Amino acid sequence: MLIDSHCHLDFPDFAEERDEIIHRAHAAGVELMVTICTRVRRFEQIKEIAHNYASVFCSVGTHPHNAAEEVDVTAEEILNLSKDSKVIAIGEAGLDYFYDNSPREEQRAVFRKHIAVARETGLPLAIHTRDADEDMASILEEEMAKGEFKFLLHCFSSGRDLAMRALDLGAYYSLSGILTFKRSTELREIVADLPKDRLLVETDAPYLAPQKWRGKRNEPSYVVHTNKVLAEVHGVDEEIMAAQTTDNFFRLFSKVPRELHTRSEG
Repeated sequence: MLIDSHCHLDFPDFAEERDEIIHRAHAAGVELMVTICTRVRRFEQIKEIAHNYASVFCSVGTHPHNAAEEVDVTAEEILNLSKDSKVIAIGEAGLDYFYDNSPREEQRAVFRKHIAVARETGLPLAIHTRDADEDMASILEEEMAKGEFKFLLHCFSSGRDLAMRALDLGAYYSLSGILTFKRSTELREIVADLPKDRLLVETDAPYLAPQKWRGKRNEPSYVVHTNKVLAEVHGVDEEIMAAQTTDNFFRLFSKVPRELHTRSEG
């Protein structure tokens, strides 16, 4: 069993063949998927998809790219939406200093708001971070001192300093197709030093397809290839790594019933 812990099934790339994509995921052994919210104002679309498929769960939150347009979304609003039975996480929220699509001050403010919601609900926070390692580490340390919360560094591709500082705070790390890229040697070296009980796999589909399909549309079934490379990095069989990341998923996303298995869909 594998789980795609982070994908975007609501994106237009999948609109015309969502059933087929989910069916292919099941055929590949990917039994559960988490479709991630990037705009609270579009949460209803996310929720509808999650409720249409037994094997799909979702999150609620604002991506840092969209922080400026949703700076007025309140913590209470996010918290209320998170009560839906299919919502198992907050986010994705965080910092993106590579594109800077929203002012950094607003990114930081919106991110801290999501941390507060994660702390209050007990749901894990899916974090997006790019070219913001020092600010990310500092904010996580400051906020953890105010009260504990669970978090996942999604699509982890940051430096060693953030990886280790986050580890001290209880971080989980989700690895995407980036791990399979030929030039990701440094990332693989960092991931080799992370505890196996903190690792998950994801696609971030439709983005970041593994090396075999690099530059093409990604989809949840491809998470199998990231798991293969992750297993190689840690020197274990693919089946062992799949079981480990699945255990880690259920430990982190504790709102999901552990006994849940896919049904006939798609």
